[in-house]
Amino acid sequence: MIGRLTVSGQRFEILVDPYKALDFKKGSKLNLDEILAYPAIYHDVRTTKVVSSQDLQKFFGTTDIYKVAERIIREGDLQLTTDQRRQMVEQKKNQIASIISKKGINPQTNTPHPLQRILNAMDQAGVNVDPFQEAEFQVDRVIKEIKTIVPIKFQKIEFQFKIAPQFAGRAFQVLKGIGVVKQEHWLNDGSLQVAVEVLAGLQDELVQKISNLTHGQFESKILKREDV
Repeated sequence: MIGRLTVSGQRFEILVDPYKALDFKKGSKLNLDEILAYPAIYHDVRTTKVVSSQDLQKFFGTTDIYKVAERIIREGDLQLTTDQRRQMVEQKKNQIASIISKKGINPQTNTPHPLQRILNAMDQAGVNVDPFQEAEFQVDRVIKEIKTIVPIKFQKIEFQFKIAPQFAGRAFQVLKGIGVVKQEHWLNDGSLQVAVEVLAGLQDELVQKISNLTHGQFESKILKREDV
């Protein structure tokens, strides 16, 4: 990826790792050695015309390549190649679809939408994904664009589980990792009765994990559903 900044009508460019440069631009603490493909400042990367020390001093007030590169990344534009942009759009698209799949359900069946169904709907609706914007900030817009293709509702579910003593400790850790524990009671026989709240799209994953861990030795019921 090319990082580019124009100062007083002069163009300055650097070659950078696209993902690390974006992370750095967003505030992540990274060593510039990890970001720069080559420690040089160019007028034009394609012609490999390197900026002289005199010009660096004139336009940036320093000859320190890393200080100049940092300013280019923070203040300039990051120019993606077609392939890089395609890869980043695809990655962001999957992140958005994953959020929708986990948080949303089909209101007609009260079951989660599979990830691939969300991706197919995004393709069918011709959704545009911004590779630079956080996935969470694009979810609402994407839902509006695909809801005529796949009905979606966001919902939280509160489950109650009763788990046999020999599996209770490990199951409790699983429950805490996926949802929010609302109540817990350790019964006289050592079994665990616990209420846990999860996003509706995670209900199948939660029940399947508890089933696998306990070899089916558990009881569960839905205490309530709440639209969000």
